[in-house]
Order: sequence, then C-alpha cells, then structure tokens
Amino acid sequence: MSGSKTITYLSLIRFPQYLKNLIIFAPLFFGGRLFHPPAAWSAWWAFACFCLTASAVYIFNDLKDADYDRAHPVKKERPIASGAVAPGRAAAVMVLLLVLSLGLGAVFLELPVLGMMAAYFLVNLLYSWRLKHLPVVDVLLIGLFFVLRVFIGGAAAGVPVSHWLVLMAFLLALFLALAKRRDDLVLAARGSEPRPSIDGYNLEFVSAGLNILAGVLIVCYLLYTISPEVMAKHSAPRLYLTVFWVIAGLLRYLQLTLVREESGSPTKVLLRDRFLQAVVLLWVINLFFTLYGFKGPGG
Repeated sequence: MSGSKTITYLSLIRFPQYLKNLIIFAPLFFGGRLFHPPAAWSAWWAFACFCLTASAVYIFNDLKDADYDRAHPVKKERPIASGAVAPGRAAAVMVLLLVLSLGLGAVFLELPVLGMMAAYFLVNLLYSWRLKHLPVVDVLLIGLFFVLRVFIGGAAAGVPVSHWLVLMAFLLALFLALAKRRDDLVLAARGSEPRPSIDGYNLEFVSAGLNILAGVLIVCYLLYTISPEVMAKHSAPRLYLTVFWVIAGLLRYLQLTLVREESGSPTKVLLRDRFLQAVVLLWVINLFFTLYGFKGPGG
C-alpha cells in the first residue's frame, strides 16, 4: 500500500480520535494500580480492542453521513465524503476491524468487557442512525459512551469504578459535546448547510449549558479531591492542589469555544493548542506524584 493510501485509511479509522479512549486507563490510574502488571496488561488490551470497535463506529457514521459531510467545510475532506475510499471498501474495513476486535477480545479479555464493547457498538449504531438527531438526547448519549469507556477500563483492570470517576467522565463528555454543537451552530450561521444534529439548539442555550457544566465539573472535581475517603485511600491530603490545572484547562477550552469559536473536534483542539497540552501534562504529572510518589510536606 502506498504512503498516500496508508494516510487515507488512517484518516478513515480516525487514529487521532484514540486519544479519547485513554479514559479507559482512568480506573487503573486513579485506583492506584498503574504498576500492577496483570491489571495494566488487561487495560492495554481493552484499549486496543475498544479502539478497533470505535473505528468501526466512525466508519459506519461516515457512511451514514456522507452526503452531509460533503456540504461541511472541514468534513468534506473525509475519505468517504471526498470519494478517496469507496463505500464498499469502507464497509469491508469496518467488518475487518470488528472481527479483529472480537477475536483479540475473546483471547485477552473477560466476557463482561466484551459485552460492554458490544453494547457500545450497538447503541452507537442507533445513535448514528437516529438518536443523534434528538436534541439533548444526543449529548446525553455521548456522556454515556464516555461512562462506558470508564466501566470497560475498570472491568478489564479489575478495579472498582468510583462514583466520582463516573460523574466526572459524564460531565466532561457533556461539556465537550455541547462545545461541538456550538461549533456546528457557528458554521451554520456563517453559511454552511445546517446539520440535523443542531436542530433544537441555539447559541444561547448551548453557551448557557457550557457555563453550567464547567462550573459543576469544577465543583465535582474539587469535592473529589477533598473527599475524606479519597484522601484516606491515597494518603493524599494535598490532592486538592490539582484543581488549579482543571480550572485552567476548562477556562482555556471555554475561551477557544466562546471567543475563538474553535471547538469542532476536542481531539484536534488538544493536538494543536499548546496551552491545553501543557495544562493536561502538568495535571497528569501533579496527579502522578500525588497518588504514587512524593506528596509534599505533610503528605
């Protein structure tokens, strides 16, 4: 396969979107089992199999939305919409990815993990076919998909998933989903053909939702860091100091969304924005040393 063809098929499976699937490792990380080899090994296989399943979902969605994508200023460059990959070949790649995911999962993962991945795929088919055109329901389902990722990671690693992690994953997913809806509204206002996904939304509603979710997410994370059971479990009385990075990251994302109007793809935003990259990296480093290493005076 030539280099250009390889790039085309990597674009088809949306390799950069795998960044979102890193949340699968959240139970392993926050559960204090990052250096437990069996748990880490299972989590890696869950991540790999889930990425294959997610790519199959992306292909199905692109097949379904090819006509809408052709009218979009950015999505028209996607392989199926642009004609770089024929629909039949794209469908064959989708089936191959599902077979690989199922085969690897059957060897390396437990049945409950495979069951949750199957549920993710089936609900995504319904989402792509109809549910994403139902306002509010669409973003709630995106939140559910992130929560499923968390439970898949927890089940694979054998780590109980805390209510804090579920709440924060759900709230963050809602925040990012509404930011994406706002970008669609902005593009429609600039003359692009409106996508069905923005029916039932307007800029005022979405902006208000973003502000509410940002505030609730910060409060939820703060309550997590000062929760007595969390501090006792990790012996981390200064965990609350990591809140600084969360606030900085959310404010930056709000700035990009509301001021610069650049929130079409959370993955692309993270990959190109140095400020966000620095904040996320510093947050992870701060958390790592707080949960696993040096805890500072009084830690």
